[in-house]
Amino acid sequence: MKYIKYICLTAISSIVVSITNYQGAIVAALPPAEDIPEEILRTEIILAARSPIDGKPLSAGDYAQLQAQLQQAPPPKLSSNIRDNIFLLRLRKALLQLFPFLDTLI
Repeated sequence: MKYIKYICLTAISSIVVSITNYQGAIVAALPPAEDIPEEILRTEIILAARSPIDGKPLSAGDYAQLQAQLQQAPPPKLSSNIRDNIFLLRLRKALLQLFPFLDTLI
């Protein structure tokens, strides 16, 4: 008698679980019909762009010129003496983190 109840309980619970898992699973996996596939979007040529500086719309040529200008490194604004001093201060800070006893010697 126990085995029959166990088999019935197992069968009923498996049926309930399979029914609840099946509801709407196929429809939820599909994208909306108006969604453009990513493969098509990757092949489109972008003719208009926005400026990364102020967000204004630019043509493709203007965008390429702006990117070329942004790629060029601007000249340094600090004198070489100040840059050397900043480098030495950063080096001193790093050495003091590794060797804290050096602070007492200075």
